[in-house]
Amino acid sequence: MSYRPITDFWLLTRCKYKGGVKRFGGYLGGFPERARALLGVTVDDPVLHVCGGLARLYPYRGGFGPNDKTVDLDRMTEPDFVVDVSSHPIPFTPSGNLWPAILADPPYSPEDAAHYEPGSALYPKPNDLLRKCLTAVRPGGRVGMIHYILPSPPKNTRFVAAVGVLCGFNNRIRIYSVFEKSHEI
Repeated sequence: MSYRPITDFWLLTRCKYKGGVKRFGGYLGGFPERARALLGVTVDDPVLHVCGGLARLYPYRGGFGPNDKTVDLDRMTEPDFVVDVSSHPIPFTPSGNLWPAILADPPYSPEDAAHYEPGSALYPKPNDLLRKCLTAVRPGGRVGMIHYILPSPPKNTRFVAAVGVLCGFNNRIRIYSVFEKSHEI
């Protein structure tokens, strides 16, 4: 039996945060729940939100789980880990294990990165970020990334899905891609 990646298209609503917080970027309404399904995890499984910013303020049940953590460079978003994942290792789970899944939502371009702290100087390149995230998931674990670019996975990585994500007219389409770490890596 041959394997074919999942392809799909999601038309979602604009970003909303608890308490009416406004910020450039953020998860679209309905995105994290769908993203988790393709990551193969439940809401109770720990997921690391890389470049996660205010992911914990996502208002809908099922999107940000009780065991999820965030990593970001912007201290104003009060992430669980303040780490530059481009140049430092990605943190392990609080119990010291590899993650079952990682959801990465980095700035999509250096121009977009200028809207965040620390700015475009530390823009994480998608291919490099994917490789870093794959080192922090357990064998069989998955990494999902939402971006304008479909990153190229390293060898021994299974390409699981590519989903077009859009939030209406006059908006750029993004790609949510999912990759699974081989048991052999």
